[in-house]
Amino acid sequence: MIAKQLEKLRVDIIEAGFAAASAGDHAAVSEVAKNIKNSTVCSLARAIPRDIKAAGEAISYARNSRIHTFIATSPIHMEKKLRMSPNEVISAAVEAVELAQNYTDDVEFSAEDAVRSDLDFLIEIFEAVIKAGAKTLNVPDTVGYSMPSDWGKKISNLIQNTRDGDSVIWSTHCHNDLGMAVANSLAAVSSGVRQVECTINGIGERAGNASLEEIVMGLKVRKDLYNCETRVDTKQILQTSRLISQITGYQVQPNKAIVGANAFAHESGIHQDGVLKHRETYEIMAPQDVGWATNRIVLGKLSGRNAFKQRLEKLGMDVASDEELGILFQKFKELADKKTEIFDEDIQSLVSGKNKHSEYYRLESLSQESKTGGKPTASVTFFRDKEKVIGFGKGNGPVDATVNAIESIVNSKSQLLLFSVNAITDGTQAQGEVTMRLSLKGRVVNGVGSDPDIVVASAKAYLNALNRLESQPRINLQQP
Repeated sequence: MIAKQLEKLRVDIIEAGFAAASAGDHAAVSEVAKNIKNSTVCSLARAIPRDIKAAGEAISYARNSRIHTFIATSPIHMEKKLRMSPNEVISAAVEAVELAQNYTDDVEFSAEDAVRSDLDFLIEIFEAVIKAGAKTLNVPDTVGYSMPSDWGKKISNLIQNTRDGDSVIWSTHCHNDLGMAVANSLAAVSSGVRQVECTINGIGERAGNASLEEIVMGLKVRKDLYNCETRVDTKQILQTSRLISQITGYQVQPNKAIVGANAFAHESGIHQDGVLKHRETYEIMAPQDVGWATNRIVLGKLSGRNAFKQRLEKLGMDVASDEELGILFQKFKELADKKTEIFDEDIQSLVSGKNKHSEYYRLESLSQESKTGGKPTASVTFFRDKEKVIGFGKGNGPVDATVNAIESIVNSKSQLLLFSVNAITDGTQAQGEVTMRLSLKGRVVNGVGSDPDIVVASAKAYLNALNRLESQPRINLQQP
């Protein structure tokens, strides 16, 4: 779902995963490669032959493919992490680039921790990989250490002083540890970079990566400064942001630029007066340019199955079969009976919450009681395969009591890593969406549930996560 939405967003390159990291990552990159036609599908790979081989195999299905290989180049990384000499690092980088070309003619090379690397050494290794056949050179601020003025100067020096540097595309990849990822990325663009590595909503390692929506709109709104364009369909930005938020369970802060709920809200009387008289007095871009004011759909409890199907198709959501469509449509009708207005986010939530795994556990009903000064209690009736069971529990709150009620029967011994609650749409009728992340014996899964009742949504999310744990393949061992 994410890859197809990124394709609709018209992202140039989708770095789909790290194929060598696990069988799951390898399968994920392969599936994205099979399904994406209009964006280049890329796999990340360390400068190690087995990583390159795994990446090459995974992207072999793609219409347009790329391998992105990297090795650390800072003194601290080479000495403490790699335990390699500078010459050994250069040799490994060249070998990786040459090997990658057996699988694709589009090879990108990154100098990990370039921000703390010696400039002369960076020039030396970049010249070597250009000669070996790399077409894109990425300069990452891996630890989010740089400031825009310094980063811009470093990029300029590299482009100007690297032999044959004008024959490749220069790229940057900035982390947000000091809150400078977007600023550093735009400084790099000013210095000649023509590829920016970024993420939706700025998600990523530690404090995150540079935010795609902020970079794209920064370039568009301030074209007078950057004189650069992207092929991104900006009207897909909000929908993409919300899909990522729903799937990952990471909410977007209300005052987040471009995609936050308050990004185009005006509370100050002075601002309101100005906007009412002329929008551009306080808005530097139109909300419609990034997808706002297009989320309301004319669907309700009288809407038919075909209208619902067409809306799914417009949102880029594939439904595998008529049976699956029927299940989703029934859920839609049930929601429409509870809400007077249905939004795209409601539809997305129904789809993202549909259970693609075996529904070993299925919620039937729930009742809970909580009052001030008392211990909340819950009773949950659900199916365990074909058996109807009832669990009872107490907790510090109604959700805690509900989870304890389920666990009184299941006894999964899993650990709850994330509990995220999000109101999908505005108003007191809003459908609540809950994400629960469970861990069991090294396996981590996300469960999603949505319902106008947040406690019911929590029960659905928890059971959904348990189903994902239950779907893990098993073998029976017998004594000989």
